Amino acid sequence: MRRVPVITVVVTVLLALLASAFTVGTGTAQERSVRADDGARVVAEQRVGPRQLDLTIDSPALGATAHVRLLTPDGWSPGRHGWPALWLLHGCCGGYADWTKYTDVVQVPELQRVLVVMPEAGAAGWYSNWWNYGKGGAPRWETFHLTEVRQILERGYGAGSRRVAAGLSMGGLGALLYAARHPGFFRAVASYSGTVHPLLQVPGGFGPDWFLNLDRQLGVDPYAIWGDPVRQRAVWAEHDPTLRANSLRGLPIFLSCGNGKPGGPYDPPGTKDSNEAYFEQQNRALADRLRALGSPAVTDFYGPGIHEWPYWQRELHRSLPMLLAALGA
Repeated sequence: MRRVPVITVVVTVLLALLASAFTVGTGTAQERSVRADDGARVVAEQRVGPRQLDLTIDSPALGATAHVRLLTPDGWSPGRHGWPALWLLHGCCGGYADWTKYTDVVQVPELQRVLVVMPEAGAAGWYSNWWNYGKGGAPRWETFHLTEVRQILERGYGAGSRRVAAGLSMGGLGALLYAARHPGFFRAVASYSGTVHPLLQVPGGFGPDWFLNLDRQLGVDPYAIWGDPVRQRAVWAEHDPTLRANSLRGLPIFLSCGNGKPGGPYDPPGTKDSNEAYFEQQNRALADRLRALGSPAVTDFYGPGIHEWPYWQRELHRSLPMLLAALGA
């Protein structure tokens, strides 16, 4: 029998180990039968980097597949349960990989002790079960996140019941909206430049039409989400964190935003941003409402600065002590 050189064996073993480190086949997930109550299931896993695992979920709530990126803690394994979880929610026009692409979240030492959950939410899904002209049905992003993703992570990926959330822009709305609509789901939330008061109308043409126009630009039927802001005002109000602030009382909350004026430390000279100025007015309105309810938020209205990632990375670091304290991590 021909003897195989030792170096060939070593190389073969190393290549196999590398392959298993970065790609997990669909069979692994299927063998664990990772499913939610409604049949949502993991159909593929992919190891995309150290501690980074992407899940593809076949979702009845969405009528499609969607992704979740996990940043796993040190010592994590699918069979070890009870990990505290930080949900990081992306903004409009973005995706589930944004937090690992545009920030240093992978390198943050404190996050090596928690499971970081970064779910897909649609370019303009608005973290909502869409109204769809009174018919309901897909996409149901709220159900996807809070039922399907939660159950799958708890049953097959080690997530415990201790959760906090942080989000930017549309994701800031998502974090606060989920906390208001489902008290107790998150122990604390943080919003960075969040769209937290969709019904706020201010001079200069900023108000509900701002959301409708943005959806149109993205090729989304704006009235399918929450309907018309006048005729379906009650639907809009159900998805307005400021109008639902009473449900946020007692919850640790962090709100931050720039004012869109020139002079921000991360901006080219002379840069200004009218959208960020509008979001600051929304966040100040929510902060005032929470203060009036006797449940003030921690705020960082940091002045000049536009709607961009360097600020959101900085604000994540500033809010982490509050979030991790709420997790007990």
